Parts: sequence; C-alpha cells; structure tokens
Amino acid sequence: MADTETGILTVLTTTDSEGKARELAAGAVSQRVAACAQISAPVTSVYRWEGAVQHDPEWQVLFKTSTARYGDLEAYIRQAHDYDVPEIIATPVVRGGSDYLAWVAEETDAGSPPAE
Repeated sequence: MADTETGILTVLTTTDSEGKARELAAGAVSQRVAACAQISAPVTSVYRWEGAVQHDPEWQVLFKTSTARYGDLEAYIRQAHDYDVPEIIATPVVRGGSDYLAWVAEETDAGSPPAE
C-alpha cells in the first residue's frame, strides 16, 4: 500500500459549544460513520460572515473515518449541525499504525450495525 492510500481520513468541523461538539461526536460514532472523535477547545475563530469580521469561541471535533464512509459522515454533519455553512475539511491519513488504521476501517464498516 502506498503511503497515500491508507483509506483513512481525519475530518474536522467546529461548533459553538462543548455540548454540541459532544452531540456531533457521539452521533457520528454511534452511527459508525466515524470510529472516534476528539473534541478540542475552546479555540477562537476569526472569520468574515455577512460582511463583518467575527471573533467567536468554537470547539473543534476531529473525526477518524474511512474514505468509504466519508460521504455518510459529511451527510451526517450537514444534517446534525446547526451552522448554515459548517466547516467540513477532510485530510487523508498518509501513514499510521497498521493496527489503528485497521480498527478505524473495522469500526466504520457500513455492514456493521450502529452502536446502541
């Protein structure tokens, strides 16, 4: 397998509260569109929105998923997120521990039932 073909992605989004971040993370893992999610925060986001520069605290959620499940994870984030334009950025994992990468692939297998 070439270094760029692990089949695993990290996917980043942000939200405006820790509670919402926890809900997004738990929902993605329970639906098996992500193997796990890490919540970091708060961070300060500076961005232009509707003509004004905003400065807001946000919580980052970093999901680990397979490339095969990316579309499902993106759809989940769009459906569950309350932002008009949620940040959704996917980055390929080019290297990693083979046992960890296998675990991510197994946990996001579309044929596996959702967690209870």
